[in-house]
Amino acid sequence: MILETINKPGDIRQVDKENWDELAQEIRDFLIEKISMTGGHLASNLGVVELTMALHLVFDLPEDKIIWDVGHQAYTHKLLTGRREGFDSLRKFGGMSGFPKRGESPADAFNTGHSSTSISAGLGYVKAREVTGESYNVVSVIGDGSMTGGMAYEALNNAAQVRSNFVIILNDNEMSISENVGGLHLYLSALRTSHGYSEIKNGVEKSLSRTNLGSRVAEGIRNTKNSLKQILIPGMFFENLGITYLGPVDGHQIGQLIRVLQEAKRVNGPVVVHVKTVKGKGYEPAERHPARFHGTEPFEIETGLPKNPKHVANYQDVFSTVMCKMARTQPNLAAVTAAMPGGTGLKRFAGMYPERFFDVGIAEQHAVTFSAGLALGGLIPVFAVYSSFLQRAYDQVVHDVCLQNLHVVFAIDRAGLVGSDGETHQGIFDLSYLSEIPNMTVMAPKNKWELADMLRFAVGKMDSPVAIRYPRGTAWDGAREWRAPIQIGKSEVLYDENGIALIAVGSMVKTAMEVREMLHEIGYSASVINARFVKPLDEAMLLRASKDHRLIVTMEENVRTGGFGDHCLEYLNDIGADCRVINVALPDDYVEHGSVDVLRNECCIDAQSVLKRIIAAYITGTEQDT
Repeated sequence: MILETINKPGDIRQVDKENWDELAQEIRDFLIEKISMTGGHLASNLGVVELTMALHLVFDLPEDKIIWDVGHQAYTHKLLTGRREGFDSLRKFGGMSGFPKRGESPADAFNTGHSSTSISAGLGYVKAREVTGESYNVVSVIGDGSMTGGMAYEALNNAAQVRSNFVIILNDNEMSISENVGGLHLYLSALRTSHGYSEIKNGVEKSLSRTNLGSRVAEGIRNTKNSLKQILIPGMFFENLGITYLGPVDGHQIGQLIRVLQEAKRVNGPVVVHVKTVKGKGYEPAERHPARFHGTEPFEIETGLPKNPKHVANYQDVFSTVMCKMARTQPNLAAVTAAMPGGTGLKRFAGMYPERFFDVGIAEQHAVTFSAGLALGGLIPVFAVYSSFLQRAYDQVVHDVCLQNLHVVFAIDRAGLVGSDGETHQGIFDLSYLSEIPNMTVMAPKNKWELADMLRFAVGKMDSPVAIRYPRGTAWDGAREWRAPIQIGKSEVLYDENGIALIAVGSMVKTAMEVREMLHEIGYSASVINARFVKPLDEAMLLRASKDHRLIVTMEENVRTGGFGDHCLEYLNDIGADCRVINVALPDDYVEHGSVDVLRNECCIDAQSVLKRIIAAYITGTEQDT
């Protein structure tokens, strides 16, 4: 196999031109086989095989810098930089990340995971290169989806001022920026960047500008040229910014890609290379259903069907059902998403109530302020967003929603540990950064029934900002016998015993129930309290718990600093409570990729780890007070 001869950056240059297509097929076969076993991002990677090969043939890694926006399309890049063996442990704990990681290879120029960042990061490299006097090339690869993010346009606006080479690859696999691929556009691109064209153009303009008549002629030529470019060249948006545009080029023709990339390297300034690709290229199920194979679980290669189909409801299903039911009777209910209608469960709502569904693209900042406008206009917007992505709109949550005390509901999906996507996607900070904001209410359901109740409460009973955070995956069906009505700032007592009080938030209620059973087995009793609200804090419950129990254990799937446990401890200290406190939370650190169960164990928030801490603090007295 040709692929087996590639063990470090640059090895692809030893592959004969006649074998490029064969290598591309080997890469696709390898990715399909490996991802079918481990899961991962398939469709996006299949779409950039030839583009990645061309980049590695034209540029010299790791000296040159390639920055992948989001980064989930960098699997071929990993293969071409010698990480073939790492695919057996892809996205597993201690194994290879599904995203570029600087600590993994010097060929990874920038850690990524969120969208619309690559042009900004690349521009930083370019300006640093100018200051230090170095000469490496910088390439930022960004997809058409990520171009819906405002940060990309902020970077483009800034990049227009650059006077040294900066290559921006626009990987267009869905948005129809231009209908034409090939002949005329490639010819125009080559003509406009050739040395001869530039010299003639500059010479003619200088000669004509020496006389008044010549200046008017030159201006007329420029106007005519620009009019023709508006008709013939699809990249006038970039050209008008002062950024050279090349393309569009067929992203699956390596020869064409190499020619246009070599042309791009000659441009003194920023240059956009528009590449047209097919998401899922070469694997029919992924080409037919690119969204389903964007991030896939292990699947059968022959059919593309999941190896372990799941027939149980997840939290997104519950959210979807309740939203659609509420919309029948509440004509002012609206739903907002930032390019994640499927992932957040809003696809059904979009089909049933299209006039009240708003997909704003990968633009979380805009989504929050847009929701504020909807609220002021008389609607009740529910913004469904992944926890880690809401971080990008913190200022808008503070300034545009909470400062005005507007009735915007934040349905925060993928809260807590999410698993295989790793540090950039773990939703482990939201309880901290949301609970510090005035006017914000923060809730977390213990099971699927409580999610439904909280959503109805947030929409129908509240008139101020409210966030409901819930985890990824299967919705817990346990503890369904406890379903007390939701009251603002009030917790729910599931078991009222003595000695130890387990006060848990959201997903940790299930763990608290398991810990209680373990304590019973060794002869100790424990109360279990479902916190429900992180803000406002149920101070009356904490006061009672401090009087009736010798040990209070707070439990949350959030970092310790600024979280629920911190708030509880502050209150208990303020009142001089005479009890010990253990704060079970995630470490104040970034959590790497791996299965959620493994990560819970590693972070010591699983039931067995909690039990050990309780035994040390309450029974043997070996653990220090929190």
